[in-house]
Amino acid sequence: MFGCLVAGRLVQTAAQQVAEDKFVFDLPDYENINHVVVFMLGTIPFPEGMGGSVYFSYPDSNGMPVWQLLGFVTNGKPSAIFKISGLKSGEGSQHPFGTMNIVRTPSVAQIGISVELLDSLAQQTPVGNAAVSSVDSFTQFTQKMLDNFYNFASSFAVSQAQMTPSPSEMFIPANVVLKWYENFNRRLANSLLWKT
Repeated sequence: MFGCLVAGRLVQTAAQQVAEDKFVFDLPDYENINHVVVFMLGTIPFPEGMGGSVYFSYPDSNGMPVWQLLGFVTNGKPSAIFKISGLKSGEGSQHPFGTMNIVRTPSVAQIGISVELLDSLAQQTPVGNAAVSSVDSFTQFTQKMLDNFYNFASSFAVSQAQMTPSPSEMFIPANVVLKWYENFNRRLANSLLWKT
């Protein structure tokens, strides 16, 4: 029903079912994980009116699990990316995994998914810094493309004293590229403000 993905690792699709409505994935070497993706496999949808709250658990200094709410997945939002790198020193929150005897080892964190009513999911508050930027992928791509173009173009910049005459080539002053770059960035930022 669920999958879990960490960059540089194989996709996990065999969640351990610890209760009828609760599943966990083990995350070995969790100290080196920045983000985790939780997704539905598409084989079994949630029942009508249900979704899954997603929790991150890591062992505290005494080896006891600390659970933190990351967010949720639903039939309408079947995947989510969560930043977990800053959560390892935070405080735990209320969670539905407390009374379960889940097998774990000290160096392994876990992702827990609890199937719950959508109304209940809407009232939960995830830990603040788990959310990944809401900037869409097109905007991120555009920003990275602009940065790359500017860096590439400016790597060819030469002073007038260094230029050699070449009648077959056109030269564009670096300050013109910089002005275009700054204008485009400003317009992109303004368009994002209008979207929110």
